[in-house]
Amino acid sequence: MSTRILLSPPHMSGEERTLVGKVFDSNWIAPAGPDLDAFEEELAEFTGAGHACALSSGTAAIHLALQLLGVRPGDRVICSSQTFVASANPILMCGAIPVFVDSDPQTWCMSVPALERILARMEGEGCTPRVCIAVSLYGQAADLPAIDALCKRYGVKLLDEAAEALGAKHGSQMAGTFGDLGVYSFNGNKIITTSGGGALVGSDPSLIERARFLATQARDPSPIGAYEHSAQGFNYRMSNILAAVGRGQLKVLEQRVERRREIFAHYRDALHEIERITWMPDAPYGRATRWLTCCLMDNNEERDRLIHHLDKDLIESRPVWKPMHLQPLFAGCTYEPHDPDNDVSARLFNDGVCLPSGSSLTASEQARVIESIHSFFG
Repeated sequence: MSTRILLSPPHMSGEERTLVGKVFDSNWIAPAGPDLDAFEEELAEFTGAGHACALSSGTAAIHLALQLLGVRPGDRVICSSQTFVASANPILMCGAIPVFVDSDPQTWCMSVPALERILARMEGEGCTPRVCIAVSLYGQAADLPAIDALCKRYGVKLLDEAAEALGAKHGSQMAGTFGDLGVYSFNGNKIITTSGGGALVGSDPSLIERARFLATQARDPSPIGAYEHSAQGFNYRMSNILAAVGRGQLKVLEQRVERRREIFAHYRDALHEIERITWMPDAPYGRATRWLTCCLMDNNEERDRLIHHLDKDLIESRPVWKPMHLQPLFAGCTYEPHDPDNDVSARLFNDGVCLPSGSSLTASEQARVIESIHSFFG
């Protein structure tokens, strides 16, 4: 029997084992260590962010970012609706109130017209949000310069949430490096992984240094090494051993990006005659990593049948994210659609499917997926 084809499994280069072996030899297993410092420096250099703090997860990075940007209980925080729940959960962790914004049909990322409307309305109502979390979705950079300009006009901090988009670009600038702070994820299914992990990046060294302080239980300096605390902290730092894995992965990031782009292009070319498939668009302003290959079916019923069909052929697929404004957790939260008659995020969820996209996907495995889709459409 054929083995199951997974959506986006980890893809090791081989150098990770050597780097982790050196960590064991040196006994730098504890959270701090030279590989953690080196990983942060290499990530900051690769992205052009300036400074980086490696953390236990992307969720931790978002939570810390909101703390650093001044979010307090009762504040409003804008967030892309079409995203994974980890983008929005930290808003609740801060005691703040989420306000969700729809996607643009040309990018699937945050709609600039919708953002402009909600910012103007909230300013008029005297409840300007503290922060805007703009998500770069499925490896595609949002229209970050336009979003940043709007946030500056209304005095709103911008969190460039690129958890799914390490390596994506808007023009020549990396997603994650716009606005006040940026976030990446290194979860097991991401384009590169540290098993679990994330990072907070930014150009302001004082913010990143404060992030390190808060992420290590906010332990105040003491001449005798006493454990004294004047601020609430968290156990959010990445371990030295996982940072060694990240260093090996970062060396092959560009190869992983190119491979995933090749996989997307092959799906599109091999299935081009099926008119009932619409592929996630390429934004006109940058380079998408195609972290996941995503497409739309004609309708929800067809999408569901395709997912079940692929599953029977031992192929993992998945719906596009269920938008936050449709989640029971966020019932009653304000939502601004792309336009009054066009809830783009809801359509993407209803009809969207993610196909196997891992950079380790072999030609024969992708041929199996394509053959299964052809057989579905008959």
